[in-house]
Amino acid sequence: MVRVSSSKAVSGYIMALTAAVLWGISGTVAQFLFEVKSIAPDWLVTWRMLIAGVILLSYGFNKAGTDIKHIWKKPKDGIELFLFGAIGMVTVQYTYFYSISLSNAATATILQYVGPVFVVAFYAIKYRRWPTWREYAALVLASIGIFLLVTHGTIESLVISKAAIIWGILSALALAFYTIQPVQLLRRFSSNTVTAWGMLIGGVTFALYTQPWYWSGIWDIETYGAVGFIIVFGTVIPFSIFLHSLNLIGAQTASLLCSVEPLSAAITAVFWLGILFTGMDWLGTILILATVAILTLNKKPVTTSNQP
Repeated sequence: MVRVSSSKAVSGYIMALTAAVLWGISGTVAQFLFEVKSIAPDWLVTWRMLIAGVILLSYGFNKAGTDIKHIWKKPKDGIELFLFGAIGMVTVQYTYFYSISLSNAATATILQYVGPVFVVAFYAIKYRRWPTWREYAALVLASIGIFLLVTHGTIESLVISKAAIIWGILSALALAFYTIQPVQLLRRFSSNTVTAWGMLIGGVTFALYTQPWYWSGIWDIETYGAVGFIIVFGTVIPFSIFLHSLNLIGAQTASLLCSVEPLSAAITAVFWLGILFTGMDWLGTILILATVAILTLNKKPVTTSNQP
């Protein structure tokens, strides 16, 4: 457990909660761009990674100088970093935003939070051990939560499209890969360095496919403001303050506090965009968030310090 003064702990709590709230709101802002301004998810993902990557690298260079380039000294580290950016960063960002475009920010964010269950399953298979009772409980709660979220308790019908369900689960799987793949890098380099390079690599790689220099959609002051919000308040600021919160309150507490992200997305989607969220939706949300709490409070929590 991380021991810090009460004032530093409070600062850490505020930073982690603020980061989670900003991430949730940015998902709703993305939904606004997709539905109202006809912005393509792949275009938004590409520019988000490119610009945020440049900003975070500039910040890292000013703070650490040339040390930020040390990650490229060994070919093995360079290959792992490239895979993290080109595969991990791209898939976790694109599947999440595309899932939003097919459903809504609240549902997409909640489905992505099933990711830690897949992480648990991966390590159970890797180390050939049976899951603990906590992990079994998390799996059951996550399954029930997804069922309520996509059916509202009625087997005969789906309340969101099959495509939205598939991409939501793919988003959770992408989050699991994104959490597991860079573990070795994060043991040797700072989270800011890995994240910054990962975003830039992901943005450049994805740009070869998306060709983001071709713009589409409705561009006005609202669009520019929304895109700017996602890059600055939905990426650069929350990443920076969340990483700082890890040093103040520890990864376990910070990750648990990030469970407010789906609630933030749900509340802003309901009150701003008028998304209908029923009692079954809220119950499914609570059950899925309970899995995060159970896994985070485990002796060996499975969490990630890099949010999508």
